[in-house]
Amino acid sequence: MKLSIKGWEDGAPIPAKFAFGKIPAEGRFEISDNISPAISWSDIPEGTKSFALICHDPDVPSSGEDVNIEGKEVPASLPRVDFYHWVLVNIPTSITKLEEGVASNGVTPKGKMPGAKPYGTAGLNNYTDWFAGDTDMGGDYGDYDGPCPPWNDSIIHHYHFTVYALDTDKIDLPEPFTGPDALAAIEGHVLDKASYMGTYTMNRDL
Repeated sequence: MKLSIKGWEDGAPIPAKFAFGKIPAEGRFEISDNISPAISWSDIPEGTKSFALICHDPDVPSSGEDVNIEGKEVPASLPRVDFYHWVLVNIPTSITKLEEGVASNGVTPKGKMPGAKPYGTAGLNNYTDWFAGDTDMGGDYGDYDGPCPPWNDSIIHHYHFTVYALDTDKIDLPEPFTGPDALAAIEGHVLDKASYMGTYTMNRDL
C-alpha cells in the first residue's frame, strides 16, 4: 500500500493549519485552524473489505507534572506514551481518500461527536482525556483533532498516520471506542498497511 498526505512531505514539519494549537506572535499558545489533512491511499491488496485509519503521537509525556508550566521544561528523558489524534474504522472500500477538512475544520469546544460518519465510524481521540474535568472544554472528542504538544517540551513530536487494509467489512466495537480499542479489534484482520509521518512542536527554541 501507499499513503499520501497533501500539505507536507513525509517526515517534514506539519503546517500549523492542521494543528490544534500553534505558537502565537506573543505568548505561549494560540488556538490553530485544526483542519484535517487531505489523505489518500492506493495499491490496495486483493481481498480488502474495509479500511481503518489511525493517527497517533508516541512522544507525549507520561507525566503532566511539568507540562506547560513557566520555568519548567519537560525533559527528553521522561518516558513517553501514545496520544491518539484520529481513530476511524469501517471505512468502505469505495473510499480511498478523505478531502481536507472533512473530519475537522476548526476547534470544537467539548469535542465533535464520535460514531457513524459518511466515511466510516469515528472513535474518540485523546483530547477526551486531556480535557476531562475542564468546564469549558471537557467532553467527548471524536474524529480528528490535530497536534498540540506542550510548549515547554524539549523534544519534537512525531505524528504517524497509518491506514490499514482489512479482510473484514466491519469491525464491531462498543461505542465510543478508543485508539487502543481499535488496534486490538483489527488485530488478525490486517492485510497490509501504509504510514505517513509529520513532526510538530510548540517550543519556540526547537
